[in-house]
Amino acid sequence: MTDTDQTRLDRTRADAADSAEMADGTAQEGLDLDVLPGGALAALEALLIIAEEPMTELRLASALALPVDRVETLVAELVADYDGADPTSGSGRPRGFELRRLAGGWRIYSRAEFHDVLAGYVLDGQSAKLSQAALETLAVVAYRQPVSRARISAIRGVSVDGVVRTLVSRGLIEEVGTAEESGANLYGTTGEFLERMGLESLDELPKLAPYLPDDMNEEF
Repeated sequence: MTDTDQTRLDRTRADAADSAEMADGTAQEGLDLDVLPGGALAALEALLIIAEEPMTELRLASALALPVDRVETLVAELVADYDGADPTSGSGRPRGFELRRLAGGWRIYSRAEFHDVLAGYVLDGQSAKLSQAALETLAVVAYRQPVSRARISAIRGVSVDGVVRTLVSRGLIEEVGTAEESGANLYGTTGEFLERMGLESLDELPKLAPYLPDDMNEEF
């Protein structure tokens, strides 16, 4: 079973568990969302903002300890609000983002109409310096390639999904294959990386052994 298949299986099991918990239409014990600023609607919005993947109504209900039908109502309110449909006046200001249903769940996305605006910003950012996290991740890829994101995360001790996407978008690393056992994508450096580093080949990378603790030498 590949990592992707396992993730899908885990998600299915989680949704099934959520369904069982919410089947009677009652919420789990938890915070009183109505006493928070903006109430349950704002709590749902906060959850959707940090979501890294589309979330089903069941998962949202479980996370917020609310009945599924309440979450469905709140989702509909957010969709209308972002689209500029003010429930009090019948009109409002459309937002630059929307709550979109995709892949069986809900997630906040920028609106397609603003593609040109965002593309200009993203392209301008290409000239920005790499962060320390990006430099460390790039070093791991350079010395351990081909390497999976899971292995990079294990070496650095933090999640590297966002940093890997940044390095790919900069043209410094790319997918070079898949792991036989897990099916995970493997990453390596690109010709652009060599050019930026002033190297003819990876053989010219400086040796790290003299600068590493003894217990790290096997990693590199």
